[in-house]
Amino acid sequence: MNFEGFRRPDGSVGIRNKVLIVAVDECCDGISREIAKNFTNTVVLTNWYTCMLGGNEETFNQMVEVSKTPNVAGVVVVAMGCGSILPSQITELVRATGRPAEELCCIKLGGTRKCIAEGIEKVKKIERYIDSLVKEEFPMSKLVIGIKCGGSDTSSGLASNPSVGRAADKLVDMGAICIAGELFELQGCEDILDRRAVSPDVAAKINTLINNERRRWSVKGADVETMSVGNCIGGLTTIEEKSLGALHKTGSRPIVDVLQINNSFIDKPSKPGFYLSEATMLCGGAGINYASLGAHIVLWTSGAAGFNNSIVPVIRVSGNKELFNEDMDVDASGILEGTHGINEVAEDIVEKVRRVASGEFTAIEGVGDSTMTLYQKDVRVENLLGLHCVK
Repeated sequence: MNFEGFRRPDGSVGIRNKVLIVAVDECCDGISREIAKNFTNTVVLTNWYTCMLGGNEETFNQMVEVSKTPNVAGVVVVAMGCGSILPSQITELVRATGRPAEELCCIKLGGTRKCIAEGIEKVKKIERYIDSLVKEEFPMSKLVIGIKCGGSDTSSGLASNPSVGRAADKLVDMGAICIAGELFELQGCEDILDRRAVSPDVAAKINTLINNERRRWSVKGADVETMSVGNCIGGLTTIEEKSLGALHKTGSRPIVDVLQINNSFIDKPSKPGFYLSEATMLCGGAGINYASLGAHIVLWTSGAAGFNNSIVPVIRVSGNKELFNEDMDVDASGILEGTHGINEVAEDIVEKVRRVASGEFTAIEGVGDSTMTLYQKDVRVENLLGLHCVK
């Protein structure tokens, strides 16, 4: 089974040719959006945290990796010029992949209007490069697929999650890479995950990173909501119950490793197979996390909720017949009605992946995209809790 994509100079393959405009500080968000509104293929990624690099390296690392992700064909990096994150810190790394990367500094260019005008010309230059790209045929083994759930209900653990898990097995068997995240929502599944780990070291890593998430979100005296109202209305009662249903979307193949996202580094998958990752359970942040890990597509399991990402197309799978609507891509409700088997729906999902990878839009791709959220762990909280990455 093959798909048609775009060969990148660094050997990776893109399935979309997005022009990413990175606002390295929030003061440049308006400038970036004024540039972007003149084009149909641009995506704005804004750093809302601060213009300072120190203590925000996880956000910086993600801005770099999203700029290099295969679905991005070229990058324009915009800065006001008074912060400590320099556009060249990103563009130099993008150019090393062979893709075009342009810089804008508002102060140096003489103000906002001049910066916008210059930015429009730089995007036009990248679009001329994109016009020269030609589609080629590639095997499915070139694909990296992220897996995420949201708006889960009682149908998720019975229909959409197991069918996506079976599809992940099929994709891994073709040589592709599949990556799940949401470690917080795998609490209670550690014994099962241990048995799937390819080595005792990977098993230990899984347990450490799940425990880190548990401690990060369970600080005494600072309770936060981790079961959504939609989860509870849908019939889920505890995080453990939610976890055991969510586990199904990870399939059954061996776990090669856990990919970490932190202030020191972002791991990349080194060989084909199934991976866990530190992609967050938070929807918008997860989209950027998966782009940072190099994902081409996200498989999204749900009861009814939806999520879109402007760089990584999201294929929605739902088994809730009552709430299924035109936003969904794959109907898994037949599993609950007894008219379709899990394997049959999994084959539909794999075929949908192939078609979307070849350029077919998902049900609402480009319609009502979600915010490109840059989520980072707070280094002060990490230090106070004594949480560390696994090296």
